[in-house]
Amino acid sequence: MRRQIRNRPEDATDEALEGLALTHPALIAYDRQAGIVTRATPARDKVGLVSGGGSGHEPLHAGFVGAGMLDVAVPGAIFASPTALQVHEGTVAADSGRGVVQIVKNYTGDVLNFQIAEELAGDDAVVTESVLVDDDLATQTDEDTPGRRGTAAVLAVEKICGASAEAGAGLREVAELGRRVARNARTLGFALSAGTHPGATDPAFTLADDEVELGVGIHGERGTGRIPFADADSLVAQVIDPLIGELSLARGSSVVAIVNGLGGTYPIELGIAARAVHRRLSDRGVSVARSLVGSYVTSLDMVGLSVTLLPADADLLPLWDAPVRTPALTW
Repeated sequence: MRRQIRNRPEDATDEALEGLALTHPALIAYDRQAGIVTRATPARDKVGLVSGGGSGHEPLHAGFVGAGMLDVAVPGAIFASPTALQVHEGTVAADSGRGVVQIVKNYTGDVLNFQIAEELAGDDAVVTESVLVDDDLATQTDEDTPGRRGTAAVLAVEKICGASAEAGAGLREVAELGRRVARNARTLGFALSAGTHPGATDPAFTLADDEVELGVGIHGERGTGRIPFADADSLVAQVIDPLIGELSLARGSSVVAIVNGLGGTYPIELGIAARAVHRRLSDRGVSVARSLVGSYVTSLDMVGLSVTLLPADADLLPLWDAPVRTPALTW
């Protein structure tokens, strides 16, 4: 059993958000009553961006509130959607008169509550557009399901939409850009061990020492299958090759690559994985225009990683490179 740094399990989310806001008082503020994280100094005369979802994925989304990314984050309890009223509060708070783009990961509760909040915002004369992020290749199927899950590509959507909004783009333009990024990005991950909820004694699932869960979700969902444990280069190849195929990346293509730790993965492991990603893509004739390596969209203390690939269209790179200053991402 892994011991945890916590007080009461039911207070974990609030206390963590309070700690984040106390650490970055110049960047963000946490309104515990409304259940939202806002910029310390709200932006003016720009399209607002709001996103949210269950906690347990830190630094997503609260860590990406700030200049160049989100205006407001709406955190739910661990792995649970925020309420529609929370999202409504966040949407209104994000509005500076030019409308609000809601960035929603594709999970049933999130989709439903953001839809209700969108209707409520209309009653308050706040114009909204919605961007659905559904990048998880492991859940792609022709069967009648909710569709692909939203995972680490939400980071790229928030970064690129954030830069576009900061540059003065209009509501529809920012939303269409976000939909294009979401449509073109794909993610696939694997886990060596599952995460454990605060206060729980057991992880979401267990693996033998020689097993790896391939296609794992960020809520402790099981993957599409188990593969033998292998060295880093071999494991990374098993996520890179399907992504190349799905995105039809030909020789000469260029991508933005995000190597994302799932919460319990050491930085040195992510560095080794990043090397493997670059080398595997290079072997297939695909260059990496930009890359990001770190733990950004996590699943509590899950040990594993995901790789997100996004074709590096020339008009996206300046938006990726644009300045950003948030608790979890700054350049």
